[in-house]
Parts: sequence; structure tokens; C-alpha cells
Amino acid sequence: MFSRFSAFARSSIGKKAFMSLTGAALMLFLVAHVLGNLTLFADTNGDTFDHYADTLRSNPALPLVELGLAAIFIAHIVLGLRTALENREARPQRYKVLNSHGNRTTASVSMIVSGSLVLVFLIIHLIDFRLAEENPQGFSVMVVERLSTPLGAAIYFVGVGALGVHLWHAFQSVFQTLGLHHPRYRPMIRTVGWGVATVFAVLFWLFPTFCLLRPDRWDFGGSTTAMQSQHAAPDHGGER
Repeated sequence: MFSRFSAFARSSIGKKAFMSLTGAALMLFLVAHVLGNLTLFADTNGDTFDHYADTLRSNPALPLVELGLAAIFIAHIVLGLRTALENREARPQRYKVLNSHGNRTTASVSMIVSGSLVLVFLIIHLIDFRLAEENPQGFSVMVVERLSTPLGAAIYFVGVGALGVHLWHAFQSVFQTLGLHHPRYRPMIRTVGWGVATVFAVLFWLFPTFCLLRPDRWDFGGSTTAMQSQHAAPDHGGER
């Protein structure tokens, strides 16, 4: 029994299946993550979001959950790299022309690139919001202040865009791995995958968009005033 499972895990289809499973687990985490982050819009003083963040951090199971997520993420990366290398070895000559009507799409070709961008974005994201010292006024202030800067918003936009591209192909790959890639259903799967990736991207893009363009939406007292002054155009006229 174990030998059969081991043989399946080492096979190409086995690696793809486990990569799909780890990807599905990470997608479930993204759903929970974006729903939790949306509490930032629940009020104008950040209390709901701060309560959500405090509840997570005070949970004694959080370290175990983070370790589990890290293990799943690492496994997903390793499986993805091994699958890409095996595909390259099996097909040493790259296609000169991409066939948009076949299985090779712009997203599939750029999976390594988009995955690498997501990895870099995740590292920056963890440094900004997990490892950095929290603002004494609350986690909501920390998030809005970071994403209200052009650099912070740009990093978030690029990272989430790469995530959307990655999700678009990943959604299609799950059905292909399961053998559900009949030409009759391929356009529908591609469309649904595009829709899922777009929904994730748009929801995550809401945060840098509002923080950059409307930081005054939140009333954090002195912090709001400081953020407004950063975005306000300089007054060269003034009273004489």
C-alpha cells in the first residue's frame, strides 16, 4: 500500500495532484485572509480590523497554523519547480509560437515568473505586517500608513497582479490534472478561472486603492492628519 502511494507521489501526475492540493489549501487561506482584511472597511476608526487582528494573534494555535501554512507553501513551491524542470526536460525545445487555443497560455508560460513575484511579495508582506513593530495606535493605522505611500501601494498592486495571473492558470491546471480538460468544457473552465482570479485581485486591490487615494476615509486622529498632509498638494500661494 505504502509502496503504491510512494510510486504515485514520485510520478508526474502525482506531483501535479499534490501541487493542486497544496494550491487549493492556499486558496482557502486566501479566502479567509481577504474576508478578514475586508473588516478594515467595517468602520472608520479601524476598531473592527484591530479586533480581528488581536483575535488572531491571541489565538494559541496561531504558531501551529503559521507553520502549517509555511509547510504547504514550501511544498507547493518545490512541487512546482520540479514539475517545471521535468516538463522542460521532456520538451527541451521551447515553442516558438504560443497557441492560444491550446493548453499553453501566457499564464502557463509565466507560472514561474508570477510565482516568483508572489514569493517576493509574500516576503515583503511579512516584513511589513508580521515582523515589523506594530504602531502603538493599532494595526489598522499601520496598514493604512504603509499602503498610503506610493511605494507600498505599488508593491501591493504588482504582487496581487502576479497572484491573479498565478491563480488563473492554477484553476485551469486543477481540472487538467483531474482529467477534466475536455475541449467542450475548456472555454468555460478558462472563463471561470479568469473570474475567480479577477475577484481575488480586485478584492485585494481595494486596500492599496483606498489607502492611497482616500486615506482620509479613516479617522485615526493625528495619524489621519499626517497622512492627509502627505497627499495634499503643496500650497505655493498662501497669504502674504
